[in-house]
Amino acid sequence: MILAIDIGNTNIVAGCIDGTECVFVERLSTVRTKTELEYAIDIKNVLDIYHIKKSDLEGGIISSVVPQITTIVKLAVEKILKKEVLVVGAGIKTGLNIRIDNPAQLGSDLVVDSVAGIAEYPVPLLIFDLGTANTVCVIDRNKNYVGGMIYPGIGVSLDSLTSHASQLGGISLEAPEHIIGKNTVECMKSGIIYSSAAAIDGIIDRLEAELGGEVTVVATGGLAGKIVPWCRRKIVLDDNLLLKGLAIIYRKNRKG
Repeated sequence: MILAIDIGNTNIVAGCIDGTECVFVERLSTVRTKTELEYAIDIKNVLDIYHIKKSDLEGGIISSVVPQITTIVKLAVEKILKKEVLVVGAGIKTGLNIRIDNPAQLGSDLVVDSVAGIAEYPVPLLIFDLGTANTVCVIDRNKNYVGGMIYPGIGVSLDSLTSHASQLGGISLEAPEHIIGKNTVECMKSGIIYSSAAAIDGIIDRLEAELGGEVTVVATGGLAGKIVPWCRRKIVLDDNLLLKGLAIIYRKNRKG
């Protein structure tokens, strides 16, 4: 069993992978001011909740889009495991053929999502990761990563709306009973949920046109479950995609 951790801008997703099975997945808040010891305590507490001991874990692997805390979390995990932890980046074998202008610029989370997607789903493939930012990975029929999209995440869009419109307050992210809202809160919920769902449907249409045929579509990320049920296109919801990708990359780089 391995400990897999993805450091995102809002959340740190941690989980244990035993073979191909996710034993658990939990989310911690990404706090840039926390120390190595504080993160070690947080991660150890999660492991204790699931009765997982150090001896149960053969190793660990991390992907991160927050460089300021990558090393801190790595050292925190090593404090628990007492062994070196892999970090997805330069020098790590992924097996992903990246066909973009500068492959080194591709975020580690997108690399990991794509590795898992290719392993689990038919190509050509689109992977939507809905978090602080919304990203789309485009995998062609030859399993090449050929590019993608980045656009504002749902929470970012909602925060921008409420901060720039003085009469609009914060709302929870649940769809109202009707698309046509009857009050301000319903209108905001309808707008944010259904515009996000419609954007995904429209992006799929346009990418299929550019790729010249039908694609498999997978969605993951902390907010995917709020939006995907309201999309009209067929989309597979896979909450554990990134952690499964980390497990695949860990196995590719395991010594011996």
